[in-house]
Amino acid sequence: MKNPRKAIVFGSLLLASVGVSACSANIPRFGLGGQYEEGKDQFLRGRGGDMDKAVFALETVVTQNPTYKDSLTLLGRAYYGKARYRDAFLILQRALAVRGDDEIAWLSLGLTEMRLGQDEKAIETLKGAITLASKALVPGYLDYPQWDSKGSVRTALRRSAFSLTKGIEDKQNIIKSTETLLLQIDDEANYQRNDHIRQSYPLYGD
Repeated sequence: MKNPRKAIVFGSLLLASVGVSACSANIPRFGLGGQYEEGKDQFLRGRGGDMDKAVFALETVVTQNPTYKDSLTLLGRAYYGKARYRDAFLILQRALAVRGDDEIAWLSLGLTEMRLGQDEKAIETLKGAITLASKALVPGYLDYPQWDSKGSVRTALRRSAFSLTKGIEDKQNIIKSTETLLLQIDDEANYQRNDHIRQSYPLYGD
């Protein structure tokens, strides 16, 4: 490209458009913020990420600063993804001690309680979490005015709420629907983040 500014912006936009690219996995990350971003990136890739790397990075962050952003919640969810439910339970309780209105931590805690066989307690936790989430997951969530414009998160939220009305007899569906809700929230957050980057770095003509 003849215009160097256009080349730089295009490169940034290309990386943003694919979310977390393969290239970013090779970029060294330093400091507390770098470790946090590494852990978050690996976790949000789901099956495509390295959950061991996510756990290591997030453990490093919470050891140095347990109140750093949502690192405790992310670590608890990473433990859950590794089926380390007892560890997830302890960390998520710490997360909620730091921020009691963290709807993601409450949803994750309810799922963890259910995995640990604390079914009745899990039902109550999830009911409260769904109520909290229904108030939080609206336009403006995470400072994104167009949050959930397609309604995918709200649909997942309603399905999770409906499964809870059936009680513990529908345990497997409660787990599945709530895990799906968390995945939809993650997907929407990634979409909004990438869309924000695209709008912040428009392509310039020659």
